[in-house]
Formats: sequence, C-alpha cells, structure tokens
Amino acid sequence: MRPLHGIALKIGSVLIFIVMSALIKATADRVPAGEAVFFRSFFAMPVILVWLIWRRELRVGLRAAKPMGHVWRGLVGTLAMGLGFAGLAYLPLPEVMALGYAAPLMTVIFAAMFLGEEVRAFRISAVILGLVGVLIVLSPRLSVLSGGMGHREAFGAVLVLGGAVFAGLAQVFIRKLVMTEATAAIVFYFSLTATLLSFVTLPFGWVWPTAPEAALLIGAGLLGGVAQILLTSSYRHADASLVAPFDYASMIFALAIGYLVFDEVPTLVMMAGASLVVGAGILIIWRERRLGLERARQRKAMTPQG
Repeated sequence: MRPLHGIALKIGSVLIFIVMSALIKATADRVPAGEAVFFRSFFAMPVILVWLIWRRELRVGLRAAKPMGHVWRGLVGTLAMGLGFAGLAYLPLPEVMALGYAAPLMTVIFAAMFLGEEVRAFRISAVILGLVGVLIVLSPRLSVLSGGMGHREAFGAVLVLGGAVFAGLAQVFIRKLVMTEATAAIVFYFSLTATLLSFVTLPFGWVWPTAPEAALLIGAGLLGGVAQILLTSSYRHADASLVAPFDYASMIFALAIGYLVFDEVPTLVMMAGASLVVGAGILIIWRERRLGLERARQRKAMTPQG
C-alpha cells in the first residue's frame, strides 16, 4: 500500500474527469447528450483495452460471470451519464458538480432499500444534511414564479439531479457486481454497454460534428478512459475510505475551469449549498470507514487462533 501514490492518482482522475466534462460542455449547445455518451464511451474502450493488455488482465477484463448484472449497471449508469451531459448545456459547470454530489447520498438510501444495509441515525442525519444542501443549490433554479432564473435553468437542474439519482443507483449495482466480477470487467462492460445504448437516441437528432467538435468529443472519450484507469489504480495503492474524500476536489477544479474557460462566477447560495453536500458526503465516508474497521475487528475476533 502506497497511500500518497493512491491519493495522487485519485486527484489526477478527478481533474481529468472535470476536463472531460468541460469538453462535453463546450459542445453541448449543438451536440445531443446521447451522441456525447457515444463518443465518451466508444473512445474510452481502446484506452481501457490497451491498459488491460499492458497489465495482462485482458482475459479477466472480458470475463463476465453475471452478464445481466453488467447490463443493468450499464443501463442506469448510461442514464446517469446522459442526464448529466444534458444538464451541462443549461447550468454552469460548478453547479453541475455540486448537484452531482447528491449521488453518494442516494447510494445510502438505495443500499438500505435494495441491499438491506442497516442505516442508523448518524448516516440518516448526514443524508438529510446533504439533501438540505441540494435544496439550497436548487432553490434559485426552481423558484421560477418568485423571480428565479427561468425555465431553462430549472430544467437543467432537474436533469442533473435525475442523473445523480441514477448514479447513486448505479453504485448499488456495482456493490453487487464486485462480489463476483473483476474491476476490469466492470469498467470495460460499462463502456461497451453505454456505447450500444447511446444508439437508442439516434432518432432524437444526432448531428454531424464539425472538426473542432469531433476533436473535443474524441478527446473527452480518451480522457474518460484515462481517468477511469487512474481511478481504478488509485484503489490498488490506498484504502477506498482514504481516497474517496478527494472526489470533492472536483469542486475546486470545476470552479477554476468554469471561471477561466466559460466565464462562470459561482453564487454564494450555490457555494453554501455545495458546502453542506460536501460535508455530508465526508461524514458518510468517515462513518463507512469506522463501520469497516469495526467489521474487520469482529471478523478477526471470530477467527480461530491456532
């Protein structure tokens, strides 16, 4: 275990994912979200395949013990990606990131509903705190009748929040998949499934991208593959509970890119709500780590000593 190396890989993956989102956003006014999903997924696959070959894990990466599990994970994950990409056309990049932070809160709720995980008062309180933060971020967008920002922004906020809900559900499917599937297989088959599902949106008006748009979209796909590899590799060098909080570094990168590239200035309301959501997420991660340590001690105590 090399924790500092793992943290560096995690931060690198977060930064690249934000750059990828910025590339998608730069094309979002003309390129439909389903088409963006295609480029993001299809052009990530060669990067992932080269990585698997280099690590001599290609056979593992192509082996699927439960194919339908990958299909369901791919379906909800693709919906999450498509809704998030669609929201980029309507909202500033930092606001999309802030609303996306609702996904871990949704995971706690869905894990209790579908996996039978016990959720006690601490995590329930953290989820409520995070949802209050989400409502604060949403409030200017949804108060159309009382002088809000308008229907366009409200629609974008609903899209992004819907994407966060599906992203939280996708994490529940991943929790089930990791019991039988290799991480490499989960990564590869998600990209493959998302690529295939993106064609469902063809009748809704794909466009022929200009050369600059095609370059941005292909770049987004390649960067998405690289970011996924860095993310996966980070967990090889450090515990998940250690590197998980660095997901929230994305807000710093989103604020910088949003301001420098898209001339987006965050509001105090958005920052206040985002702070609550981030705080709730860190509390949940901290609690998960404590519970994991307790379970490990219990297993050790029950192991016969010889």
